[in-house]
Amino acid sequence: MIKGNILVVDDEESVRSVLKEYLANVGYVVVTADSGEDALQKFIPGKFDSVVSDLMMPKMDGMELLKQIRQKDTNVVFLMITGYPSIESAIEAIKAGAYDYVTKPFKFEDVKIKLERGLYARNLEKSLKRVNGLMWGLIISIPIWLILGIVLGLVWRWI
Repeated sequence: MIKGNILVVDDEESVRSVLKEYLANVGYVVVTADSGEDALQKFIPGKFDSVVSDLMMPKMDGMELLKQIRQKDTNVVFLMITGYPSIESAIEAIKAGAYDYVTKPFKFEDVKIKLERGLYARNLEKSLKRVNGLMWGLIISIPIWLILGIVLGLVWRWI
C-alpha cells in the first residue's frame, strides 16, 4: 500500500540513497533531489505529500527551499534534517513552516514516525475542513427547510 509521495533533498548521495531505500520499503514513493534548485524543478504542488530536506546545502539551503516550497504548496509536510543542530535553526524552521526537525545522525524510525504524524495531522486538518463545510451547509439550509415546511403545511391545509 502506498502511503504517499515524498521528495528527499540532500547534497550527500549516501543520505539520499539510504532514505530513499528505507522510505520505499515502508511504503512511500520517493523522488530524490541533490540540491534545493533540483528540488524546486522536481516539485509539483499537490504531487508530493511530504518533503524531507537537509538544512545545510550549497547555493540554496534547506531554509530557503522551505520558504519557496511553502509559497507553492502550503499543505505539504516539510521535515528538516540537519547535522548542525541548534535551537535557533530549529525555531526558525518551525516558524517558516516546517512540520518538524530531525538531527543527524538520525534513526530511521524517528523519521518514519515524524512523517506519519505530519501526514496524519494534515489529513485530519483536511477532514475537519470538510466537516466544517458540511456543518455550514446544514446551518444555512435549515431556515430554507423550515420555510418550505411551513409553506407545505399551509398548502396541505387548503387542500
